[in-house]
Amino acid sequence: CGKAIAESRGELQRAIENVEVACGTPMLIQSEFSENIATGVDEFMIRQPLGVCACIAPFNFPGMIPFWFLPYAIACGNTFILKPSEKVPLTMMKVFDLLNRIDLPKGVINLVHGGKETVDAILDHPSIKAISFVGSSKIARYVYSRGAANGKRVQAQGGAKNPVVILPDADLEMSVQIVTDSVYGCAGQRCLAASN
Repeated sequence: CGKAIAESRGELQRAIENVEVACGTPMLIQSEFSENIATGVDEFMIRQPLGVCACIAPFNFPGMIPFWFLPYAIACGNTFILKPSEKVPLTMMKVFDLLNRIDLPKGVINLVHGGKETVDAILDHPSIKAISFVGSSKIARYVYSRGAANGKRVQAQGGAKNPVVILPDADLEMSVQIVTDSVYGCAGQRCLAASN
């Protein structure tokens, strides 16, 4: 259903912000040492990469949602597989063209296309250790149950809608504009929108 240019720019700005935050990850994941957590017991924690991580992305935010996961996965030392929505593959194809210019080691980031067969391959492949999904509640349940049954770490964010409450002291003109933007922005195809 398309997206207005202003919404597209906002989406990619959010993607950039996620890359900026992920740049701090190497400092945040350093090991920790705690003395005397119990009598005569010290604790040393080491954080290590999981290995291969994958993201199954939705159609409505093809540029932003992959960046909720991609920069963090590679900043933590993992490799990353992205399966964009088959409805809108071109956004991430263009992004991967740009990413290939930064000379990451071969195989660190990977782009795969397809529908259910590709999703099932990701959910079943023994080398993939963690999967992130954003999409409908029905598919989120499927991704979670099949991935978890295969021993993977899975975060599956299913569809959501938000109630709207307008209090008596609200600026009615501003409230109408905000609710209208929420319901109809991105052609109504976003999980954090109010339902019409």
